[in-house]
Amino acid sequence: MKWSNTSWNNIQSIYDKIIEMPFINQLANGTLPLDQFQFYIQQDSIYLENFGRALSLIAARVHEVDDVLTYTRFAEGAIVVENALHESFFKEFKISKTHDVSPVCHHYIHYLKSTAALDQVEVAMAAVLPCFWIYKKVGDYIYENQLVKNNPYQQWIETYAGEEFGLLVAQAINCCDRVAETCSDNQKELMHKAFYTASQLEYNFWDSASKLKRWEIE
Repeated sequence: MKWSNTSWNNIQSIYDKIIEMPFINQLANGTLPLDQFQFYIQQDSIYLENFGRALSLIAARVHEVDDVLTYTRFAEGAIVVENALHESFFKEFKISKTHDVSPVCHHYIHYLKSTAALDQVEVAMAAVLPCFWIYKKVGDYIYENQLVKNNPYQQWIETYAGEEFGLLVAQAINCCDRVAETCSDNQKELMHKAFYTASQLEYNFWDSASKLKRWEIE
């Protein structure tokens, strides 16, 4: 069994809980409260900038030249392409660009950057994979189970259910599978743990938006 298959099986219960979340179901049927979507986009814009930095760190550390180019392109996409998408959301939904990082977003971005900088690069590759893979799975799930037309969040849905994003996700999965083939059992286990931890943080990221979780003392 490929490393990715085992890792996904390990987090299947997390993914199942994600697609049952009120935030995801309300996003799918267009009833997500505006303040929750605004909060989510504010935090996601912070996250993606730092996600891009983590990907750049990985690009600097990977062993194969092809992977250098791949993770550099991933970083560019996270910072340039995704930011353009968020810019449209800021305008359309009148979202303030003045905002502080939430506790969950703070935890997630620092986990990724510290892993990308200090852990084995194979572990870092596994840590950034859930952001690709879970978003694609969630996007596909929403797209296939939509019950309404003229969903105000349709652009978000189509972005992550789209073919172009799917190609990037497949590439990220293949990169992890390929490097895992040359890893020891202990290294592969560390990759599994990193993938699991980041998947937990994906759940918490959406949960924090649903509950508008901010610092208790600001």
